[in-house]
Amino acid sequence: MLKQALAKNGLIAILRGLRPQEAQAIGKVLYDAGFRTLEVPLNSPQPYDSIRLLRDSLPADCLVGAGTVLTTEQVQQVKAAGGQVIVMPHSDANVLRAAKAAGLYLSPGVATPTEAFAALAEGAHVLKMFPAEQMGPAVVKAWLAVLPAGTLLIPVGGITPDNMQVYLDAGVSGFGLGSGLFKPGMSPQDVSVRAKAYVHAWNTWRQAD
Repeated sequence: MLKQALAKNGLIAILRGLRPQEAQAIGKVLYDAGFRTLEVPLNSPQPYDSIRLLRDSLPADCLVGAGTVLTTEQVQQVKAAGGQVIVMPHSDANVLRAAKAAGLYLSPGVATPTEAFAALAEGAHVLKMFPAEQMGPAVVKAWLAVLPAGTLLIPVGGITPDNMQVYLDAGVSGFGLGSGLFKPGMSPQDVSVRAKAYVHAWNTWRQAD
C-alpha cells in the first residue's frame, strides 16, 4: 500500500513537534490537500498519542507512521499506536527486521549505495535519502543506475516546491517534507497553504513528465 500511496502522491509529511491536541486538525488539512503519507517523529511531544489520533481520524487510504525510530522497542510501540510505517534517520538491521516482523512498511535512511543495498536486502520498501542537501540530483541518477529496477528513492531535507523538478527529472519517487511544510506552532490554515503549494508543484512536475 505504501507504493500505491506514493504513486498517488509522493509527498510525505514529516510532522516533527506535532502535539496530540492539534493532530486531527493538521492531519485533516494535509489529507484534504492530497497528502497520503504522514509521519510523526518520535522526538515529538507524546508521539504515540498523535499517531493514534491521526490513524483513527483519517481515511484508510492515508498511511500514518513514525519517524526517528531508533530501537526495536519503539517499533512495537508504533504498531500498538496504529502506526503503519517505520521511518529511520539511519539503517539499523535489527530495527528493520523488527519492523518487517511486525508487518510494517520500512523506510530507512541511507547516505551511500552500500547502505542502500544493505537496506534493500533487509526488505526496505522505500529508501530515504538523508540528508538530501548533501546528495543532489546527480547522486540520484548514479544510485538508480546501479540499484535494482523499481527502487523508490525519497530525498529528505531542504526540499521546496521550487527545487522538486530537478530531483524528479533524476528519477526520485517522492519527497519527505519537514519544516518547509510544518513547524510547531503553525496553524492548520498555515499548514494548508504550504501543503497546497507543495501538492501543486508535485502535480505540475509529474504532469510535465
